[in-house]
Amino acid sequence: MSDNKENRKGYKYKGFIMSGISVVLVAFFVLSYAYVWNNYYNIRFSSDRITADWFGWRGSLLMYCIYALLIYFFSGIYNGFKIGTLRVTDIIYSQTLSIVFINLITYLQLCLISRYIVSPVPMLVITVVDFAFIVLWAFVGNRIYSKLYAPRRMVIIYGSKQAVPLVEKMSARADRFMICRAIKSDEEMGLIREMIAEYDAVILCDVPSPKKNDIIKICFSMSKRIYITPKLSDIIIRGADQVHLFDTPLLVCKNSGLSTGQLAAKRVFDLVVSIPAFVITLPLMIIIAAAVKIYDGGPVFYTQERYTKDRRIFKLYKFRSMRVDAEKDGIPRLAAQNDDRITPIGKIIRMVRMDELPQFINVIKGDMSIVGPRPERPELAEINEVKMPEFAYRLKVKAGLTGYAQVMGKYNTTPYDKLRLDLMYIEQYSFLLDLKLIMMTIKILFIPESTEGVRSDMDRYKQQ
Repeated sequence: MSDNKENRKGYKYKGFIMSGISVVLVAFFVLSYAYVWNNYYNIRFSSDRITADWFGWRGSLLMYCIYALLIYFFSGIYNGFKIGTLRVTDIIYSQTLSIVFINLITYLQLCLISRYIVSPVPMLVITVVDFAFIVLWAFVGNRIYSKLYAPRRMVIIYGSKQAVPLVEKMSARADRFMICRAIKSDEEMGLIREMIAEYDAVILCDVPSPKKNDIIKICFSMSKRIYITPKLSDIIIRGADQVHLFDTPLLVCKNSGLSTGQLAAKRVFDLVVSIPAFVITLPLMIIIAAAVKIYDGGPVFYTQERYTKDRRIFKLYKFRSMRVDAEKDGIPRLAAQNDDRITPIGKIIRMVRMDELPQFINVIKGDMSIVGPRPERPELAEINEVKMPEFAYRLKVKAGLTGYAQVMGKYNTTPYDKLRLDLMYIEQYSFLLDLKLIMMTIKILFIPESTEGVRSDMDRYKQQ
């Protein structure tokens, strides 16, 4: 127990220490950029009499601040500072993607400032140097974290077998979670209180509400960390507004989806993003269309009826990635792992989601939004709604090209988990959240797990 107490004391300084580790990375990035700026780009600008006065020490300081803000923005979007929370490989991938975007934007900025195409070589060199430092920083930072902070000793209190997959997922991160004990929620409260006192943290999985409320209060009184798998009602409450009726606090759940103002702003955002994206990707779409047509002579596009807001049916456009007779028996089937119905061209375009590009047309037409719950086929939605009537809650907003469930989950994430993720998006909607999910979508394009198929045609529905 003494070691346990010492471990908890160490966590008091965790935020400060991890912030220091992050500052080291930011400082290296800024210093490497400052070196390139002062020794290559600012010298070239200074050869011009007009710009020589403009880029004095104040101008250079402004350039460094802009660069630091870009680091903060992209590393925040991609969770690049989450040492100890994410795997080392995830940290490296996140920070590498961040620095590529940062240096690309900075290079374009330099070209605009200089009014001609400057040499990209110095920016390419610091990108490589930054990548090498990212690898070193991620491994050293993770080593420091693991030395300072042992995994929390945890007890899981469960109410059903749904706890099994959660335990499996948490056990895969033994460096963070040490599940030492499992206890059923219908045990005596005295025993549960003893278990809570013995461990560092508590996991609540599918615990009935009355018992869950009592356990939460016990954990709060003992200052114990709690991990909770939220029910749909919990997610709805999280999106509530806080108001006060004189001296009485109230939570107001509006439960109406997005407001009129939010819908109008979201539509403008959709058009601003989708029209340029359609124009930019049009040459690529022409190449894909030609490849699909040449391969087997079948139709280029595959259209399918899907649900969008308020249960309205629309035709969704995709590049055809399967054989023409993929569903010749008329039975709707999701793509399975190693599905032999997928053509060789289809495997390539599905790998990085290029089969979804024609859906920019759906967004422009107003059938879909850039961000929102992915549209389900009516037949499959009805299967889900038989087991989960709440599955229809997803239809409070327009279907999306990408969404919370696509970014945070996988292709084969269970319908219930997709519903929870989509409901989180609806209840926490904001312009910044849309922007973050768009940026996160770029990240998952190159993660194979995000596009893998289900284990079998109906496994997705048996997982409930």
